[in-house]
Amino acid sequence: MTFQPEIAAIRFGTGLGPTHRPPTSPEALLRPLAGPDDMAALHPIPRSAQIEAEVHAIRTLVRQKRDEPDREEELDRAMRARRDALRDLHSAMAAATFARAVDTADPFRERLVQFWQDHFTVLGMGGLGDYAVAPYIESAIRPHLQGRFADMLRAVIQHPLMLLYLDQNRSVGPNSVKARRGNQMNGMNENLARELLELHTLGVGAGYDQEDVRQLAELLAGLGGNLENGFRFFVDYGEPGPETVLGRSYGRRDPKLEDIHAVLEDLSVHPETARHMARKLAVHFVSDAPDPALVDHLATRWADTGGELMAVYQALLEHPSAQGAPLQKAKLPFGLMTSAFRALGLDGARLTALDANRVRRTLFRPLAAMGQPWQRPLGPDGWPEAAERWITPQGLAARITWAMDLTRKFEIELPDPRDFLTHALGTLASEETIFAAHAAETVEDGVALVICSPDFQRR
Repeated sequence: MTFQPEIAAIRFGTGLGPTHRPPTSPEALLRPLAGPDDMAALHPIPRSAQIEAEVHAIRTLVRQKRDEPDREEELDRAMRARRDALRDLHSAMAAATFARAVDTADPFRERLVQFWQDHFTVLGMGGLGDYAVAPYIESAIRPHLQGRFADMLRAVIQHPLMLLYLDQNRSVGPNSVKARRGNQMNGMNENLARELLELHTLGVGAGYDQEDVRQLAELLAGLGGNLENGFRFFVDYGEPGPETVLGRSYGRRDPKLEDIHAVLEDLSVHPETARHMARKLAVHFVSDAPDPALVDHLATRWADTGGELMAVYQALLEHPSAQGAPLQKAKLPFGLMTSAFRALGLDGARLTALDANRVRRTLFRPLAAMGQPWQRPLGPDGWPEAAERWITPQGLAARITWAMDLTRKFEIELPDPRDFLTHALGTLASEETIFAAHAAETVEDGVALVICSPDFQRR
């Protein structure tokens, strides 16, 4: 099947636009990913260490307020200032994420970030944790896009936000030094072990059982840390080995982080992981019911390379069923908004210049209205892929309202709808969409009709 640049720009990128040419080949999509991360430099987002420092500063003020009651008013002001600054930073991180998708000449990278952050979903669970999600993505996912899956898996599993989200940081092995001292805290927690097998690697129904989950949970005991001090491995919380997971023994008498790394390495190259991840990539990028030959091709490449991600991406981009098949999937709200901004020729600087209040009004509220509140998926399995989950009467009404409101919200001069149609869809526009763009009574209506068309809503 012939490579179709416009389809590739939407399926594997962040959409078409007047200032961005579509890729001319699979190599043109993949090549920039091997180079420097230009968008991270242009629109910076802090790594986790900066958020850890902010959290530490706020908690220090809390302790000072407790210990120095005579300074209560002064310390309250200082805490409010710190929290306000953190909220402003949170809004700036969101605007930078949008700006990257809009400005990028390396759109496959931005789409991969979205895929992997959803695969390794975390939630801040309220409070200070909400501000740590973007830095988690920046620290644990973005640097590992081009490497081995095992390295990304290790970075994610050792990140304090993942450990806090899945209650791993307080998990204590039943025969650990901590337990023998009579202080088991909350006992051993199986959340991380279960999600590691069920979501992150092997997949549901991949041949493991409850005993594998239990043994893996014992092996993982000792992983911990917090947003104030970062990751730590607590040897006293670890379960003395060995533990047997999927028939393989790990560990000896003394718990060691290296034994956890070993099981992660083995899980990353397991045949069931190759199959699970192959299907998930195919579903995300191509079709809710992907061609079995595409899934087989990806799984084989994963197995042959030991989960070398660049090789797997190449297998995805080169396969005939991923190159020219019609667009079938529904854009999620974030993808809809960023592709519309890109089609309108909006640049990232316009987004990063928004203050915190305008970020909430123009980015956060529409996302929530369309069903995808910012970095708040419903559970550890991330956002649903099926089109029927997004294309609902309520969801469509929110999408139409947002499209009609674009001019007022962003104070931009809209293009002629006929020009916008070309910028947004190229040759992919149907006769119905072409007619609507030409027949619209106003510029606002014409642009909104293109954005709300089935052609533009697909990816």
